[in-house]
Amino acid sequence: MRIACIGEAMLELSVQGNSAEMAVAGDTLNTAIYLKRNAPDCQVDYISRLGNCSFSHRIRDFISAQNVGVEAIEMRADETPGLYAITTSDAGERSFTYWRSASAARTLFDTGDFGMLSGYDTLYLSGISLAILPHAVRLAFLNWLGQSNVQLIYDSNYRPRLWDSTDHARQITRSMWHRADIALPSIDDEMALFDETAEQVEKRFTTFKGNGALKRGADGPVSLGECVIQTYPPAAQVVDTTAAGDSFNGGYLAALFSGKSQAQALRAGHDLAAQVVQHRGAIIPA
Repeated sequence: MRIACIGEAMLELSVQGNSAEMAVAGDTLNTAIYLKRNAPDCQVDYISRLGNCSFSHRIRDFISAQNVGVEAIEMRADETPGLYAITTSDAGERSFTYWRSASAARTLFDTGDFGMLSGYDTLYLSGISLAILPHAVRLAFLNWLGQSNVQLIYDSNYRPRLWDSTDHARQITRSMWHRADIALPSIDDEMALFDETAEQVEKRFTTFKGNGALKRGADGPVSLGECVIQTYPPAAQVVDTTAAGDSFNGGYLAALFSGKSQAQALRAGHDLAAQVVQHRGAIIPA
């Protein structure tokens, strides 16, 4: 199976007191890494755009070292990658500060040519992947997706500051849930975006015709499509919730693509996320 994960890879600063550690992360990249780690027989490529600076090469080299394909990452002269900083509360909840408005990834697909995607069996992307694109490019991409038979996996991963309006974000997200074959929403994102209660979100996704999971953090996922009833133990401790949802997606998809049942895939996703939140940063040691 050939899987392409599409989005923005950034430099990550994890702030601790007066110092910070630098790493590489990004929502769809995090998922790509955890997917490849747990399903090594799958070909997982990352599709993005970077600059040609030393930091961009550092990002590309890091991705390659995770055994994720980098051939489809374009390197553009005179452009730079995005940067974000994470500060974490005593309870493990994180807050983000971004410097991404001039990120090279915002120019991805600017030629309107999506040919690089045609050789893949599966595409994985998020609301962030779409939100960073200019309006015209985003519409062209959505039109291409609508005409393509590729398996589509989507995580809304709603970030209000990246969208020009809530109404537009809702419109795009609804269309993506209609198109997606595998849906991986987070309940907090859906509640915030659609101004719904948890119960309303769960009810809305009962009509989803594909497969997937509604992520609910420590409470464990709700199965979409197939009915699965099982309990999920919480993490032993929560140090940092960065990439909790991304890692769930990677573990869940890896199990699914390895032939595991829906119940086993849900468990694998939850268990991996529970492991990740016990470490600082998005990518834990292999």
